[in-house]
Amino acid sequence: MDFRQKTEEESSPSRETDGVLDELTLERLGRERPPSFSGAWPEVAFCFSIIMSQILAEYFISGSSVLLPALIEKLDFPLASAIWPSTSLSLAVTSTLLTFGRLTDMFGGYAVYIAGAGWLTISSILCGVSQSWLVLVIFRALQGLGLAAFLPSGVMILGKTYRPGPRKNFVFSIYGACAALGFFIGIFFSGLCSQYLSWRWYFFIGAILSAITTLSSIFYIPRDFKETRGNEVTMDWAGCILSVSGAVLFVFAIADSSYAPQGWRTPYILVCFVLGVLLLGALAYVEGWVVHNPLLPGDIFAVKYMKPLVIALLFLYGSLGVFLLYAVLYMSDFMGATPIQMVAWTVPMAAGGLILSCVGGLIFHRVSGTILLLISCLGYVGSGLFFAVVPLGGNYWAFVFPAMICGTIGIDISFNLTNIFITTNMPRAKQGMAGALINCTLHMGIAVMLGFADVVHTETSHLGSRQSYKAVFWYEVGLAALGLVTVALFVRIKEAKSELTFDEREALAAGASRVQG
Repeated sequence: MDFRQKTEEESSPSRETDGVLDELTLERLGRERPPSFSGAWPEVAFCFSIIMSQILAEYFISGSSVLLPALIEKLDFPLASAIWPSTSLSLAVTSTLLTFGRLTDMFGGYAVYIAGAGWLTISSILCGVSQSWLVLVIFRALQGLGLAAFLPSGVMILGKTYRPGPRKNFVFSIYGACAALGFFIGIFFSGLCSQYLSWRWYFFIGAILSAITTLSSIFYIPRDFKETRGNEVTMDWAGCILSVSGAVLFVFAIADSSYAPQGWRTPYILVCFVLGVLLLGALAYVEGWVVHNPLLPGDIFAVKYMKPLVIALLFLYGSLGVFLLYAVLYMSDFMGATPIQMVAWTVPMAAGGLILSCVGGLIFHRVSGTILLLISCLGYVGSGLFFAVVPLGGNYWAFVFPAMICGTIGIDISFNLTNIFITTNMPRAKQGMAGALINCTLHMGIAVMLGFADVVHTETSHLGSRQSYKAVFWYEVGLAALGLVTVALFVRIKEAKSELTFDEREALAAGASRVQG
């Protein structure tokens, strides 16, 4: 017996005292370093490798809005196509997350994660050397494939490595906080490159960060190919084709409707929207009643409170997408912020996220998840409300600063809490699907709700540019309020305490059933 096997056996939570599972053992296991790490440095390097997926995802999403004026000027972007540097990436991520989630369950998190990080490195270099706007849009979509590969695999790896307890809460809190940190880093480098360097350096810097992540991941993420192949998971090709085509057509129709010649009356918009709805409807039917191994198994939604939680998150994450884009546009167009000023103004989001990550690791196992989620919802509401009521010439400290604080409260608490909840309630063999569900909810919410935000902006343009922006922020407040009401009425999440993993609970239940039989 080698040292690792011995350690795992000594750490086994199967010990009982007077017929009752030893809670002290569970508490200890929930706090100690996983046996797969030989010391502190391998664990730190592992966590760095995984949290970089969050930083890079937000880096490439947030920075594009600040970079857009430079892209329009240097690459002669047609105004009707100005949304596509951002939208093409989001569209690729949203439409392929479920497929990559299944690939993660088939081949393991290690292989898919490294492939995604490596591909993001290559596609980022290609973006940086693009010579036309159309080529850039194509390569941005290819970047989305890299993000879609390593986002669900990153959640899977974390979910399999850490068992329920304070240590998992802390690591997931840091992981979630890096979304706000990545947002800030994206704004920082896009502002720096727009004002002092070339727009191309924004992508080259992203490529350097991606390459560092790839190398770190190769050495410090545990290899799980053999273990995962034992799951005998296969690809659901029907679900794959229907999900990708349906999501692309549906999201494209919504996103492009504001820029089409006749809006929703434009023939290709109507055709794409109807086809998208039909394909997504066919996906629901095929996944629910035809195939035996669907991309999203029904038992994911059989978890108590999962369905209303996902619905609430679609609204909440959608409001986040509106805030991240339109707050930057409003600060630039109506508050006169330069790219470097916007970097300074968004510092509270990054700093607040890091503070919340530390606090979350200390309180998630002590405070009801429902209460924390309601606080998160109030943060989402506040982020839009402060911008909705800011007067012309409004003070940064009175309006923008609290909006940034509310924004980081919203995303950090909800993202961390739901990551812990979903991964804890799924078996190891389906952690890839758990990661895909989390990120698909995030990106689908952002893509769809941001598309409707553009519709609101266009339809209220007769009120004047500033009032049109105000209408969008009130729309954001409405989305967040819907999420708040859904959570308050239908979602109940307990404290994230040290407990048995899903697989251990299943094994215990099976053993009890055999004894009774």
